[in-house]
Amino acid sequence: MSTVFTKILSGDVPCFKIAENDRFLAFLDIQPLALGHTLVIPKIETDYIFDMESEEYAEMWKFAQTVAKKVKVKIDCKRIGVAVIGLEVAHAHIHLVPISNVHDINFAAPKLDVSMEKLAEIAAEINS
Repeated sequence: MSTVFTKILSGDVPCFKIAENDRFLAFLDIQPLALGHTLVIPKIETDYIFDMESEEYAEMWKFAQTVAKKVKVKIDCKRIGVAVIGLEVAHAHIHLVPISNVHDINFAAPKLDVSMEKLAEIAAEINS
């Protein structure tokens, strides 16, 4: 199953990288709920997060924790909200969404229309 995330991992589709190691990648969502909305994915393509091997699953959450702390330092918000929905892209992923109230993580709400230039600025700020 080839997904847009697989294409990001292969370099066929660009992304605004926030963090990476040998097992996981974190990058900005290009249709964010909030500025700084970041996706964390495993490099091994797995459709359903609960089908991941236990060790890989636990390591992905540790990686997500590190990324969330990095985002929280640079994006003005009260918390980094976490969601795993698993329906949008057939590749396991964790949403890290900067929030100041519960309504900020409503996936039924319209997504922000953010330019590629603004996303690049946000990524550079988080990575500074």
